[in-house]
Amino acid sequence: MSAQPQEMLFCWRDRAMQAEDLPEVMLIEQQAYQFPWSEGVFRDCLRMRYTCRVALDAEDRVQGYALMSCGAGEAHLLNLCVSPMRQRNGLGRYMLGQLIALARQQRLSAIYLEVRPSNPAAVALYESAGFSRIGERRGYYPAAQGREDAILLALLL
Repeated sequence: MSAQPQEMLFCWRDRAMQAEDLPEVMLIEQQAYQFPWSEGVFRDCLRMRYTCRVALDAEDRVQGYALMSCGAGEAHLLNLCVSPMRQRNGLGRYMLGQLIALARQQRLSAIYLEVRPSNPAAVALYESAGFSRIGERRGYYPAAQGREDAILLALLL
């Protein structure tokens, strides 16, 4: 009997993020990033009614989240994060697919995002989903040694 791919071992569902999710979201954010967003940034995204989603496991625990702003017929993927304990299990791909589906439902023309070149797993995920490199943003991210450039990606819908 052959082994199943790891992403088949987990059952995910997603829903709109709520303020009550922020303690779990913040824990993941702080575990996943050297320079995490503040809780205030997440609250502002909720207040502005951005597309804010959480991914839940079978026990309804937050295991990942995604935030996307939409306007002028386009979307900007602001943050897509998976708990370090759940990475490489298909959850990031699942969340990205949900966001792409939402953007298509809203008849948006494109999704844009920035990604760190030092995060090759994220770059590979986005490129495998059809995103193309369209540029870079100099000094976009804080880094241990100053600033890091960002790769600018786009998916035309």
